[in-house]
Amino acid sequence: MEISTRGRYSLRFMIFVAQHSDGKFVALRDVSESQDISIKYLEQITALLSKAGLLVSARGPAGGYKLSKPAEQYSVAEILRVTEGHLAPEIYEDDKSKKKGHISTRRLWEGLGKTIEKFLEGISLKDLVEQSAGEENYVYVI
Repeated sequence: MEISTRGRYSLRFMIFVAQHSDGKFVALRDVSESQDISIKYLEQITALLSKAGLLVSARGPAGGYKLSKPAEQYSVAEILRVTEGHLAPEIYEDDKSKKKGHISTRRLWEGLGKTIEKFLEGISLKDLVEQSAGEENYVYVI
């Protein structure tokens, strides 16, 4: 399993919106500048997230995006499924076959996929927001 740039950026986007919306809409420009992600790429991501019902959008000067539900009601798995499609590890064609010896490896990959899914379901967007808030307080000196 490999999480694409789209998946990683969707999480960063959702964290930013959860941190900065306070019930108001967050402009793509603000996210773009803060997260160093192009507006064009964010438009693609927000289209997917909006279509899936994870975001509410509004046009106009006070427009932008906000979460459609409280941050604690989103799981990381839910967000990533929208942009990644699935969370299971890739199983190569020969591991999908019913040849002797391949069934045990197929079960291994399926079990790994279920473990990954369960792990990501257990982490909420709120958890990520709280985690990132703690990171902002660090001061790095070289």
